[in-house]
Amino acid sequence: MTQPVDEGPFFHGTKAELREGDLLTAGFHSNYRPEIVMNHIYFTALVDGAGLSAELAAGDGAPHVYAVEPTGPFENDPNVTDKKFPGNPTRSYRSTEPLRVVREVTDWTRLTPEARREWQERLAGLLADERGEIIN
Repeated sequence: MTQPVDEGPFFHGTKAELREGDLLTAGFHSNYRPEIVMNHIYFTALVDGAGLSAELAAGDGAPHVYAVEPTGPFENDPNVTDKKFPGNPTRSYRSTEPLRVVREVTDWTRLTPEARREWQERLAGLLADERGEIIN
């Protein structure tokens, strides 16, 4: 596995309402496979990537993007880096250590309702067809 090259800033997308100083931790159910409890917390160096994750996250709340800082070591996300996008062009990372919320970010690109529906259908199709494993 390759070592991360980014130094930040980093972002996390979610439906949770958080405040500066809150910690995001592993140990919760996956947004995409609710039967899986995640051993890592995931984040990206692309604000719109975090926005996409926020839009597709489980739950009925409004999507939020937060600037975050890792509190410990992190690595390239092998779910996308090694399996789908060698070299990590998605700039996706994961850590077993918490992420500290720095601030909420509001200048990210929102999906149109049609685009959100297309992404949800695409994701549902991938999960139904692929049944590939999440490297947790």
